[in-house]
Amino acid sequence: MIKTVEIVPTITTDDRQAYRDLAETFNTFTRRVQIDVTDNEFAPKRTLDITNVWWPNDWQADLHFMALYPSKYIDTILKLHPALCILHAEAAEDLTPTFKKLKDANIKTGLALLPQTYPGNVKHYLETIDHVLIFAGNLGEQGADADLMQMEKIPIIRNLRPTVEIGWDGGANMSNIRALAHAGVDVINVGAAISRAKDKATAFHELKAEIDKGGVVI
Repeated sequence: MIKTVEIVPTITTDDRQAYRDLAETFNTFTRRVQIDVTDNEFAPKRTLDITNVWWPNDWQADLHFMALYPSKYIDTILKLHPALCILHAEAAEDLTPTFKKLKDANIKTGLALLPQTYPGNVKHYLETIDHVLIFAGNLGEQGADADLMQMEKIPIIRNLRPTVEIGWDGGANMSNIRALAHAGVDVINVGAAISRAKDKATAFHELKAEIDKGGVVI
């Protein structure tokens, strides 16, 4: 039996009704959900504007904010008050002041790494944040194939910051979720494999069950 790995469904859409439908469905079987939001600059795909996102009060919401200048939106983020706010290492500004404001507001901080970003190059961020998100899909969309080569970042991050929570985002599904879990991540964000399933609750629980199986299939 491996350590407990959380399956976290994600919401990635630019449609308000689709957002509401997913939020209401996810609320029937989980309380931790990742909300993907872009600033319409950082990622090629659009999502709902950050001013239009919401979630139930009892959720542990992870806000994955794909923005060039996240500091411009700090007041909105603080009002939303997610449990965790994940910003991109590739942003066009120093994230340190924004991370400080989040921490001062009792919001956990996370850093997302695109495939081209080497963890050692952002060590100054890794020393203080709560979560590292290894991004291995396509920004602002679901259903991409997982770039499993990104798993090589896991031991590098562990060496730099042994206790940090490590998340995975991109292409997780029944064919690879056991390998991802055994590779040492703490959280696996799942998009299309849950959100596009006819029975989303069943898909969620089947993914959880798959993690607990012995052996690794790659």
